[in-house]
Amino acid sequence: VFGKDINLILVLNNLSSDHKSVRVDMSASTILYTRRAVAEILKAATSVELGPKQGKHIRVKIPYTHYGKYLTTDKRIQVTALCEVMRSNGLKLLVEKTIILEDTNIIIKLPRRVVVNKAVSLEISYANPLPEPVSRCVLLVTLMNQQVKINLARLAPRERSKIYFEFTPRRAGPLQLQVDFSCDKFSHVKGFVTIAVAPA
Repeated sequence: VFGKDINLILVLNNLSSDHKSVRVDMSASTILYTRRAVAEILKAATSVELGPKQGKHIRVKIPYTHYGKYLTTDKRIQVTALCEVMRSNGLKLLVEKTIILEDTNIIIKLPRRVVVNKAVSLEISYANPLPEPVSRCVLLVTLMNQQVKINLARLAPRERSKIYFEFTPRRAGPLQLQVDFSCDKFSHVKGFVTIAVAPA
């Protein structure tokens, strides 16, 4: 989840009946959706001894403080492990994983029934998932082809807050509400909901 430390496990298994020495070079970078690297956030190397038919786990931790300021709006991190079996004529294995960090910041609560031409009040809650305060918070609400910009107070570390948004639907049928939350430390955290508007 965005704002938390990332914990990974690399599993190495020796399927042969011989002893193996493996060198593991690990790296991680923040990337764009095109897979283009933005910034390297982890570089580590270790050696592992594997007995016959033995498996071992290598734990990797990427703290938020290492990746936070380098993350793009795509919220993607590419982790690579190059495993080289020593004394095996250069046998190498490359393991790659792309992590897409989830947002759990926006929660939209609707009343049970929404009726055309009757005022509706929605609860929109938003959060700062980071271990540091954020300021210049802005909520952009898009509904019925109109956008409303709402300036919000700063949020303390891990703080959640909420606002109430009132509108009157003018026609029956599905209506999509989109919320976009930005601040000085991250931007474009989105939430959306489809509202079923009943006839009067």
